Amino acid sequence: MPCETQMERRGAGDVLSDVRRRLEDAGVGHAALEARVLVGAALGMDAADLIARPEHRVPCDREARLEGMIERRLGHEPVSRILGRREFWSLDFEVGPATLDPRPDSETLIEAALEIAEHEDWGAASGNARRRIIADLGTGSGCLLIALSSELPQTLGYGFDLSPEALRMAWRNARAHSVEGRISLVAADWLAATRASFDLIVSNPPYIRTGDLAELEPEVTEHDPTLALDGGEDGLDAYRRIIGEAPGRLAPGGWLVLEIGEGQAAAVRGLMRDAGLQLEGGLTCEVRDLGGRVRCLRARL
Repeated sequence: MPCETQMERRGAGDVLSDVRRRLEDAGVGHAALEARVLVGAALGMDAADLIARPEHRVPCDREARLEGMIERRLGHEPVSRILGRREFWSLDFEVGPATLDPRPDSETLIEAALEIAEHEDWGAASGNARRRIIADLGTGSGCLLIALSSELPQTLGYGFDLSPEALRMAWRNARAHSVEGRISLVAADWLAATRASFDLIVSNPPYIRTGDLAELEPEVTEHDPTLALDGGEDGLDAYRRIIGEAPGRLAPGGWLVLEIGEGQAAAVRGLMRDAGLQLEGGLTCEVRDLGGRVRCLRARL
């Protein structure tokens, strides 16, 4: 509990130990890590400070602020939602109720796209070479598009999303990472609002079966927007739309890279094949994450 008088101020080390114990007792995964993040944010100390200065006396107002954060976490609110920030691809992103919480597994999609750029030698641009154009469908916080734009300064990017609130957040994130001059954000249902052609289309679409939504952790169901989760009865509704529209929006030789859910690889590959996309266009179609699971598929026109 937070102190009531300055005489009761505790050391940062004691506060950290107490928070870790409370999270562990509540069954929170990664309790030690989350405790360091929350305590550090509330106290204005980084992890190194917490280790080096355990005797640092914590002001009562800071401990009271921390108590509010702990109560929110014990109520199943993710740390990123409490802080309003999430790291993705070593970049810091603002997140909020209108956006999916960026997850480390989705960095596999960035790796798959960068491998395409290397394979196609996008970096060998001469003075008169055209810029490659990227589309991110369901851009949300903009994490995919901004990470790719940061890695590929020779590109232009378009982010499409139905949510104006998400697009405003994506724009703030683009400005924070100094890529706003090469990004356009469009309120649209997938690719329906454009007739442009793209060298690369990426997306982490909703792919959870409607009937499975209730089985997800409360950290997801209560804080991620349903629009970004619900993939329809079989989880494939968004893939049908995106893959069906992609051949008419990809430039010759353009690539489509999609994150997929567990067990969906065969079905999504079939949709790509039926749309006339090439599944082995010089690179493997399936790309696995660090856990060895097929995390995304890529195909080319």
